[in-house]
Amino acid sequence: MHLKRNLLILLLLLCVAVILGLLKGAVSIPAVNLLFKDNQAIFNLRLLRVIAGVLVGSGLAVSGIALQAILRNSLAEPYLLGTSSGAGLAAVSAAILGVSRIYMPLAAFLGAAVSIIIVYNLAREKGVIADKSLILSGVIISVAFSSLIVFLVSLFGNEAMHEMNWWLWGNLQVYDYKLLLLVAFPVILGICVIYLFAQDLNAISIGEEEAVHLGIDTQNLKKILILVTALITASLICICGIIGFVGLIVPHMMRLIVGPNHKILIPTTCLAASVFIIFCDLLSRTLFSPVEIPIGVITAIIGAPVFIILLKKGKRVL
Repeated sequence: MHLKRNLLILLLLLCVAVILGLLKGAVSIPAVNLLFKDNQAIFNLRLLRVIAGVLVGSGLAVSGIALQAILRNSLAEPYLLGTSSGAGLAAVSAAILGVSRIYMPLAAFLGAAVSIIIVYNLAREKGVIADKSLILSGVIISVAFSSLIVFLVSLFGNEAMHEMNWWLWGNLQVYDYKLLLLVAFPVILGICVIYLFAQDLNAISIGEEEAVHLGIDTQNLKKILILVTALITASLICICGIIGFVGLIVPHMMRLIVGPNHKILIPTTCLAASVFIIFCDLLSRTLFSPVEIPIGVITAIIGAPVFIILLKKGKRVL
């Protein structure tokens, strides 16, 4: 009963968020005029933006869930583990080298994969992943790669690269349906793969030894899901840039509401994260209209205090 009620509330909130996302912006459009021919271009752009918000919110939040479970660390998420910065650095490097936009997703994926491998190896102590070392390694790599991004943008300071700097702070505006479809495929596929491992995630969250006793190959599970989260993150980087803390805030919030069972947690988190990102995007567009704030700034302002609270309490919400 509680699950049905929660799902209904989340679906209603998502409907409200989508409607507001379509109606509100630098220019507000009355609902009755939204589909008029004169407003069609604005409607199409906002619709793409809302769809991107659903993909970005779902993908980043579910990646956060997977990483927190397999690494057994409540602070793990793509942004804090350096995955986002690695993907962003690879995308910027590819742009500087003149690589076609078609190959940007591949470049971003490789950057994300390399960054998570570096973090994983830095955090290993006698073959075991240390929780504190993992977060510390992730933050160091994230800062290092972010610094390299700023350095490259400053060094190759043309107009296009400065626009990319804005993009790397997060922006949901997509102008091409084909690009959105191209990104949607690996993101949705990745979320489905993570959901298929929901029962394994439940087991490994309790403890790695317990999971092994249940016949789960924990090492292979970690490798598969780290690659899947890298694929999701890299794909999203291509359309939205670097948006942090989504994989940290929403999963913890939903665990408090629906509990730790991943079969329930993953779908409800998808809905909640979609609502969260669409509302954050709405704030980014309307808070200081007509000036638009990068959405990554909004999520960081909300997410940083949550991260500090979790870090101070050393809380494990798994």
